Amino acid sequence: MPNTKKIILLTGMSGAGKTTAVKALEEAGFYCIDNIPSFLLPQLLDDAKNRPELARMALGMDARDQGFVTAGQAIINQLKGGAHQLSVIFLEAEDQVLLRRYSEMRRRHPFASPSVRAGIQAERLLLAKIKGLADLVIDTSRLTPHGLRSEMLKDADGGQQILQVGLVSFGFKHGPPQEADILFDVRFLPNPYFVAELRPLTGIDQAVANYVLESVQAKQFLEHLLPLLHFLIPQYQQEGKTYLTIGIGCTGGQHRSVAMAEHLRQLLHETTDTIFITHRDLA
Repeated sequence: MPNTKKIILLTGMSGAGKTTAVKALEEAGFYCIDNIPSFLLPQLLDDAKNRPELARMALGMDARDQGFVTAGQAIINQLKGGAHQLSVIFLEAEDQVLLRRYSEMRRRHPFASPSVRAGIQAERLLLAKIKGLADLVIDTSRLTPHGLRSEMLKDADGGQQILQVGLVSFGFKHGPPQEADILFDVRFLPNPYFVAELRPLTGIDQAVANYVLESVQAKQFLEHLLPLLHFLIPQYQQEGKTYLTIGIGCTGGQHRSVAMAEHLRQLLHETTDTIFITHRDLA
């Protein structure tokens, strides 16, 4: 159906990581609404019918909404209406873990009467039926925020996390890029600046690229660099990172770093889905 939406209903125990999960889904491209009152759902679904930016929605709902607690099955059926693709995710954690988290955060539990422990037990009872309706229950007791984020991205993207790899060429004389996660210094490569006919050109020009990349140093460098990047990129992806910026620097950011970054983009494009390139200091 043309107006079918992918909807993730995110719920669970207070302190189990719903805020972290919502942020992860937002990064994955979902339109996120946290703590939405259940009485607003009919209007939201009606407004979303012809709005492409709402094709993927993540809705955070919890026990603070009495309507959600008492009519959870009806609400889930409502969200499935119109053949929408609905996934109900319930975040769980052990009592001792929740107690520790609330102690560290110094936040008030929404049901802390007369104590946080009593509030946790009361919330478990309120959400017991909702938990039974969940498509996926994630116990965050042993998960770091990065681990939870990784789990959410797997579900959001059908098991495939998206890692956007950016290549930034730059000149060290202008300072390294602050956004770079990894830096490689290519000032050891032959410098076209000292070749009169190449000096006014840049690393984008084929003559400069040939001069740089056909050198013995460049070939040996790539023999070591490519296996390293083919190892590192999946590791960052598994950790849940969504952006990886690789800086390639030479002296001025005009010749060697530009040529190497362009060449790397072609080589990495075969194994990495999303590659962006910026030549920061290219005049």
